[in-house]
Amino acid sequence: MDDPLSDLLSRVRGRGAVLSRAAHGQRWGVRQLDPAASLTLVVPVRGTCWVTVDDEPEPGVTPVDGAERKPLLIGTGEAALIAGPRPYTLGHAPDAEPELVVHGPGRYSDAAGHPSAGPEVTGVRTCGYPDHPGTSLIVTGSYPHAGAVDARLLRALPPLLRVRSDELPRPVVELLTEEVAVAAPGQQAVLDRLLDLTLVRVLRAVFARSDAPAPRWWTARTDPVAGPALRALHAHPERPWTVEVLARAAGVSRATLARRFGDLLGSSPMAYLTEWRMSLAADLLDAPDTTVAAAARAVGYRDEFAFSTAFKRHRGTTPTEHRARTGGRSDAG
Repeated sequence: MDDPLSDLLSRVRGRGAVLSRAAHGQRWGVRQLDPAASLTLVVPVRGTCWVTVDDEPEPGVTPVDGAERKPLLIGTGEAALIAGPRPYTLGHAPDAEPELVVHGPGRYSDAAGHPSAGPEVTGVRTCGYPDHPGTSLIVTGSYPHAGAVDARLLRALPPLLRVRSDELPRPVVELLTEEVAVAAPGQQAVLDRLLDLTLVRVLRAVFARSDAPAPRWWTARTDPVAGPALRALHAHPERPWTVEVLARAAGVSRATLARRFGDLLGSSPMAYLTEWRMSLAADLLDAPDTTVAAAARAVGYRDEFAFSTAFKRHRGTTPTEHRARTGGRSDAG
């Protein structure tokens, strides 16, 4: 795979994604403080929804009241994309007072912090009464942990983004809305894949906007100097690359490649390669049938010690600790 965008989007992968639909009356407000949601899609299927994202990026620290917020109105057929984890509020108006605060799955309080039983559950993944006339119907899908979405992808996104109706794959959204309320064997896997597909389509459209500030790797992919080197690194991260070899692939001198690559991507080719290798290795280690040694070889390391050292330096944890946290089989490393 030699397309950096495809590489990043292929790593948007739900495992137990949290999806729900909620029907609201004329006046409503919900505050979300879940510290684990790394990326959230909010879709008003009927009615509208104001979304307010706090400037403070650490959920659980910001109080319910007093935070600086930026309201955005999302209409029917549009969506809000929230890059987290960070607190946000949904409501009928930009200044809607939250009647419910969500601290995580199954943990609720009122605005004053007193424990609450939570919303009225009226169906499978459903709160309120969707068939009542005059209600707003909001579908929400989020990834429950940061590992499900590549950190570089999250860094490329603003905290809150409106997704236009022409950027949403309507048949997929309609199917997602329908499937959220279904109870059937394997349904979680169905919802995970539907959310993945919806988000990939949305992100691809967002990054292609002519008026949007493009991430560095989006601009660099078509550059005549940095582009060939970037594609080579993504196509074969396991190869023993050097700046000289990459420069030959781009048809320029080492100095020219290093300067252009740094200008566009903010790092040297070798630093970019190491970061990309560690991201790929983390993904490989999530699989229970991949050993630490196999992950190391797949990203170009023959020495497990060198791999483990690089992994800890870039990821803040050893490969073995990473596997234990994500449920992979423990191996020496």
